[in-house]
Amino acid sequence: MRFLVLLVLTCGVVVAQNTNSSPTTERPRTTNTNQAKPPAAETPGSEGVLAAFNNLLDGIRHANVNEVMGSYWNSPRLNLFNYNGTVTKGWEQVRKNRESSYPEIKDVKLDVRDVSVTMLGRDGAVVTCQWTQSQNYKGTPETATGRMTLVFKRFGTAWKAIHLHSSPDTPNPAVIPASEQRPAASPSPSASPSPTPN
Repeated sequence: MRFLVLLVLTCGVVVAQNTNSSPTTERPRTTNTNQAKPPAAETPGSEGVLAAFNNLLDGIRHANVNEVMGSYWNSPRLNLFNYNGTVTKGWEQVRKNRESSYPEIKDVKLDVRDVSVTMLGRDGAVVTCQWTQSQNYKGTPETATGRMTLVFKRFGTAWKAIHLHSSPDTPNPAVIPASEQRPAASPSPSASPSPTPN
């Protein structure tokens, strides 16, 4: 979860047309950032989304709460879907989670690949990617990998992440912040013990 806390998710990301794009004269709707050389504005509007995404990643790499939180929509309606099936709701709670973990995190290395931006009109976009993150948490080295989807919305001239869904490849339930843990199931009252299947 500390990875998700940090990854809520490449230096020098560049833009290129996705190889799945149609050869028609219509504007391409998806960009892929794996190419070495960016074409001239293949997908109008994606530059601002990628800049916002990269600002978020830089904040994660620096374990900087203000940089990371500046990339998110400051609203009680912000929500993050966590790999354990819970939801973190609201900008304030997301900030509290980061403030509690970031001071313990050092030497963050974050590699993001297969970045794809799909524009949803002028004011919306979806960013997907795969990630690998290593760091030291309280002096212990950690590494995790996974996939991520971010939904961005334009507010005036600024792009903000309004939703994150991160799925680590190998989740570790021991590192889930208290605010994101599922409540323990209450045992149902019964007069006699339940039979055990044979």
